[in-house]
Amino acid sequence: MSVPAAVARLPSGPGVYRFRDARGRALYIGRAVNLRRRVRSYWGDLGDRPHLTRMVAQIAGVEALACDSEHEAAWVERGLLEHRRPRWNRTLGGQEVPVFIRLDPRSRAPSLDVVHQVEPARGARHFGPYLGGLKVRLAVSGLQRVFPLTYAADGITGSRRDMARARGVGSADRDAIISAIIAVLGRDPTTVAALRDGLARRRDEAAGNLAFELAGRLQAECEAVDWVVSEQRAALIEPRDLDAYGWSDGVLVELRVRAGRLSIWTLRACGEAAARVRLEATPPDWAEFARRNADLAAGLARP
Repeated sequence: MSVPAAVARLPSGPGVYRFRDARGRALYIGRAVNLRRRVRSYWGDLGDRPHLTRMVAQIAGVEALACDSEHEAAWVERGLLEHRRPRWNRTLGGQEVPVFIRLDPRSRAPSLDVVHQVEPARGARHFGPYLGGLKVRLAVSGLQRVFPLTYAADGITGSRRDMARARGVGSADRDAIISAIIAVLGRDPTTVAALRDGLARRRDEAAGNLAFELAGRLQAECEAVDWVVSEQRAALIEPRDLDAYGWSDGVLVELRVRAGRLSIWTLRACGEAAARVRLEATPPDWAEFARRNADLAAGLARP
């Protein structure tokens, strides 16, 4: 298939793309919010990317991995480039820093913090990993705004006690607040919707009161929450290994997770009988993702 024809078959959602030359060598790996639009841009005005002109002339094939979110695409790009960086990639992907959210439920000092690694602490829970320290801190700020955990501590005094009273929060609310935060970070749809509604309501009230700086901050928190709760499987909190396979119309897609990161993505011709044993060994929570991307790979390879 010609490259323009392959580009036209790309989905319009988020994902990762890879260019290959006529010898099958990887030239470049990138990520996109809209795969079709982003890949097509290489044959238009490169703008601030003039150094890629010579690379575009060498592109003989396009591959793509469709992701469930922009966040997932960011992790896939990072994992692939950390494993092996093609010639035309200048850096190891985006500049986002990997972080975790730590929930400490201790009654006298409950807290929700952003940390750079999982740190053993009695009773504390960690969520993530996430990419982007600033985004995740904004998400935590939004969580604390709607579910004010720090004001649900035992024995608070002075201005903090006054603030807790103004927020209508007390130590008796602590368990419910912790449960709500855990539900959000576990992507429970109902609780996530309640958080979004709470932030949107505060944003609209601030805008109505002409407090545009606060409204802008609240909008940033809404977007950061969406980033944190978006679906992503390319980075796991536990450093485990797994292999996932998808097959479609003679194309086998292999996805390898090593030390908790999706780091290897390969495609090759394969008969259905030979693929069956690999498909049966694929973890159930990866099967649909792998199959969907095998369908995409086969579609891009089809004449």
